[in-house]
Amino acid sequence: MPLPVVAGVDGSAAARRAALWAADEAEARGTSVLLIYAIKPAHLSATEYTAQIRHARDTLREMRIALQANGKAVDVETEIVDGPAAEALVAASERAAMVCVGSAGIDRYARSIVGSTAAEVAERAYCPVALIRPEEHPSSAGPSWIIVAVSDRPDNPAVVEHALREATLRRTPVLFLGDRRDAGSADALERRIRPWRERYPDVHIYPIADRADVAHFLKRHDEPVLLAVIGSEDVDEVAQILGSGHSVLRHGTSSALVVRS
Repeated sequence: MPLPVVAGVDGSAAARRAALWAADEAEARGTSVLLIYAIKPAHLSATEYTAQIRHARDTLREMRIALQANGKAVDVETEIVDGPAAEALVAASERAAMVCVGSAGIDRYARSIVGSTAAEVAERAYCPVALIRPEEHPSSAGPSWIIVAVSDRPDNPAVVEHALREATLRRTPVLFLGDRRDAGSADALERRIRPWRERYPDVHIYPIADRADVAHFLKRHDEPVLLAVIGSEDVDEVAQILGSGHSVLRHGTSSALVVRS
């Protein structure tokens, strides 16, 4: 059976969008969605724990209804687990096609902050992780882009492949950032991406030859970016891409996909 797409659910707007994102992914893959709600039972009285279970069930039921109302043709399974959300999602990632987790924005020092679920899952998961921001201020001026860098790293073909699959699914154009060796040479970059154009003829790819990395590019350009796709070696860029109050994006609503091949 195809592996499910997992989403962490806690009732927040970011988690709701992550679950909707997961449903899109599952529908495209012909698989199911697994919604996980995590409860920390430590320091809870029996009454408080019962209330948390009730809230978890209500939240999962509401999310299932929301997915159905959005016309998602996927089977939805739910699970309530005890323990930290990050631990539950990392464990689930061993049997998942993708994990989707909402992020209202993590601090640029997120790696040192205990309890940042998005950062911890991004760093430790066994499968690709989509870190989904709530759509606070959707822009109506022009398209929202997916952004990906091309490089000589061994995992880069998988990263680019995921970006183009997302572009196909989201019907979104792609900003294709060239390697340093492509700087100043649009022709060199075009030769490198030609095979991708042939494989994905329906995706609009816009090449940019001058590149350092995704986060650096976003610091210098105010593009409305829906999703930044990066490899696991660049997971330290997640805090900059998603950052809360310190985001490199002036739009502040970019999500990120960390690819593990």
